[in-house]
Amino acid sequence: MSDNQERRRYTRVEFSNPAKMIQGEEQCSAVLLDISLNGVLLKTPDEYRINVEEPLEIRIELAQDTEIQMKGSLAHSSNTMLGFRCDSIDVDSVAHLRRLLELNMGETDAAERVLAELLHLA
Repeated sequence: MSDNQERRRYTRVEFSNPAKMIQGEEQCSAVLLDISLNGVLLKTPDEYRINVEEPLEIRIELAQDTEIQMKGSLAHSSNTMLGFRCDSIDVDSVAHLRRLLELNMGETDAAERVLAELLHLA
């Protein structure tokens, strides 16, 4: 399976929200462009410093006290976008992501599809 097919296998939703990249003592604000169980696409910040050999934490703010947190690795980058593959995600974040996909896809079977994708990851 090609990388493009692998990326497209997961339900993706365009969603522009504040995000943070955290790696050790380094933190950088960014803007989320889209999200799936496979990872996130962020707008490349004007200035950032990450070690591409090390995983980092990505936090996407949904509401004042609600966020999606995942650990990820840089999959691809350009002057405009940074793509991170999801290496791990906690149960609460999966629940928030599931709800986000349901609300933004407007499809009643979105939750079941997301759960099927999650089970495929295991």
